[in-house]
Amino acid sequence: MRTRIGRKSHFNAAHRLHNPNWSDEQNHSFYGLCNSPNYHGHNYELHVKVKGEVDEESGYLMDLKDLKKIIREEVEEPFDHKNLNLDVPDFQTLIPTAENIAAVIWRRIKKKLPTEKNLELTVLLYETERNYVEYTGE
Repeated sequence: MRTRIGRKSHFNAAHRLHNPNWSDEQNHSFYGLCNSPNYHGHNYELHVKVKGEVDEESGYLMDLKDLKKIIREEVEEPFDHKNLNLDVPDFQTLIPTAENIAAVIWRRIKKKLPTEKNLELTVLLYETERNYVEYTGE
């Protein structure tokens, strides 16, 4: 039996959208307020979904306690109350757009999932109540 499980999480972080290859004028024109040199923040909501075969013996796809621990260690601890541009090495050379943040989160979580189960992973990241990104590693 194939099924999908999920876990919701959140973190608060600041960032600045700025492409170092562009002029200040081009950055401001393209990113607007998100290009503020003083940064700005969001209360991100994260939905992590894992899909695969349910283990017949345990009845679990995966223990949700394990998924909770992975999310805490790979997302909440390194990102929460941080400036993504300055404090998180993943974004030293990567613009921390919602798209890139979701992809980084996906890679961080994917490397911690049991490989023998061939699990599919989806990351849904809400930057605001109305703006979100869904990333599946494709």
